[in-house]
Order: sequence, then C-alpha cells, then structure tokens
Amino acid sequence: MTMRDNMVGMFALSLSGHDKGEMYIIIKEEKDSVYLSDGALKPIEKPKKKNKKHVQPVKSGMDEALADKLQNEKPVYNEEIKFAIKQRTK
Repeated sequence: MTMRDNMVGMFALSLSGHDKGEMYIIIKEEKDSVYLSDGALKPIEKPKKKNKKHVQPVKSGMDEALADKLQNEKPVYNEEIKFAIKQRTK
C-alpha cells in the first residue's frame, strides 16, 4: 500500500476492529499511526488512534476546505467533520 506524504484531511475507512467499515477523517498523522475523527463518537478533541495498517485512505472526494484547515492547524469543528462524512457517504 503506497501512502501519500500527507494524509491529513483525507477520508479513511477502518479495516479492522469493532469500528470496521466506519468512515473517518484523518486529523493527524504520525510515523506508524493516524488519528481519526468522525465528529460524533470520536470528536476532534478525543480522536481515535489507529495503526496505518488498519485503515484504508480514500483517495477521492476529499473535502478540500476541511483538509486545508487541518493541514494549516486552523480551528475545525465536529459539525464540519460530521457534515463532510455525511456528504461522502450519501
């Protein structure tokens, strides 16, 4: 699996665990893990840490405005994350 240099702001699908199949947005990236938020059960204040091997980044349909905010460390609200995921999963 090839990874982009920066996955922050991309949608990601959980591949394993009790949340398998759930859609998240990657809000932070570390060497071997990513931090995920869905704006509801996993708010941006308490993101889910998950091993990169256990998520599938979604390469299309990224919310550019939200990704820009996350990458430039501007304030992001849970409602924005929930809305972006809802639009993506319609």
